[in-house]
Amino acid sequence: MEDFPKYERICKESEIQSLFKKGTGFSSYPFRVVFLVHPVGDHPVTCRLLLSVSKKRFHHAIKRNRVKRLIRECWRKNKSKLYEICNRDTISVDVALVYNATVIHTYETMFDKTSKAINEVIKRYETTLQTPH
Repeated sequence: MEDFPKYERICKESEIQSLFKKGTGFSSYPFRVVFLVHPVGDHPVTCRLLLSVSKKRFHHAIKRNRVKRLIRECWRKNKSKLYEICNRDTISVDVALVYNATVIHTYETMFDKTSKAINEVIKRYETTLQTPH
């Protein structure tokens, strides 16, 4: 899975509100991560992404877009780990990455941080499976 198609992006306002209202959140510098796991139903398994880079931290659109491009590329390279879990358990996962840093990190750093955030999502999902409700 080496692409990032439109159906893997969260665009609808209602889905964004649902993600932030019902989702589980944590911080993994430089991101604030919010994720929501839901059963597949009649839709295919997907891992969708929402990116947010604050205008307050990066006043110029060119810098915000640069950060978003970096994160999208790192997500594209790392999402296969999340897809393995989704296919195994037939679930879909929505993930919001809110970039909180005030500097633009290098690609290598961003790659490591994105990978760490995805691994933390997987870890937190698996711990919810093990704890009885």
